[in-house]
Amino acid sequence: MDILETFGSIDIYLFDQLLKGRITPTMSILDAGCGDGRNLIYFLSHNFDVFAVDSNPRSIQNVRLLASRLAPDLPSQNFLVAYLADFPLPNEKFDLVISSAVLHFANDEQHFDGMLEEMWRVLKAGGMMFARLASSIGIEKLVKPLGRGRYLLPDGTERFLVNEEKLKVASERLGAKSAEPLKTTNVENLRCMTTWVVWKAA
Repeated sequence: MDILETFGSIDIYLFDQLLKGRITPTMSILDAGCGDGRNLIYFLSHNFDVFAVDSNPRSIQNVRLLASRLAPDLPSQNFLVAYLADFPLPNEKFDLVISSAVLHFANDEQHFDGMLEEMWRVLKAGGMMFARLASSIGIEKLVKPLGRGRYLLPDGTERFLVNEEKLKVASERLGAKSAEPLKTTNVENLRCMTTWVVWKAA
């Protein structure tokens, strides 16, 4: 088996969820902020009911081309140009919502909450949300606050950052149940990425 051909450049922590058996071919999946579809290659190739949204029309065009090759039976309408704080999809449609390296592009607290609430709205009861996003966990003294929840990171980028308390509060507000402990990767104190995986109550 060619691993790269099978899985593409899938987020390693999303791959971990596959290994744990939490993602099965019976699931309907939404990649919210899909980019060029790096996390979708395996799902498209293995008969998942895949949907994706992104605000960049070129990204959606690329994902439609990818899907036409790997999953030609999926309608192109499954892949939509839309903003994550307001996308035209029905309530409780998906078993899994993926948000990989997206939420930290929020403009402020309201924008972050809006994106999160939209993803939660379309998640089925009993479904799982996988999110990987920038955080201040472990580098609290190295980031510079810019206001509205945004920070300057040591790597020179500006991001909306969360911490353990913010994710705890968000989970409580949503009524989410943790699927596993938070996992944070520290990249030489330049930036930190936290993996947040939660269930929606059945």
